[in-house]
Amino acid sequence: MARSVWKGPFIDGYLIKKADATRASGRREIIKIWSRRSTILPQFVGLTFGVYNGHKFIPVFVTENMIGHKFGEFAPTRTYYGHGADKKAKR
Repeated sequence: MARSVWKGPFIDGYLIKKADATRASGRREIIKIWSRRSTILPQFVGLTFGVYNGHKFIPVFVTENMIGHKFGEFAPTRTYYGHGADKKAKR
């Protein structure tokens, strides 16, 4: 179920502070975040976020096409190695 329009997009407050601080410093560093549920805002375009997937931080460079999506969509939490039956058939 989608979030109500009148509530606006969900974003953890510390993300905006971190993004503003990184832009003000002018350095190109990865911003480590744990908030996979936060929505990507237009202020984040051009920044690189390290999104935690439960094991490591996946670097995500934010582009204009990502606005409105969640950070978690770009950092998969599961590694797919293929089906076991397919590997047996190739032998």
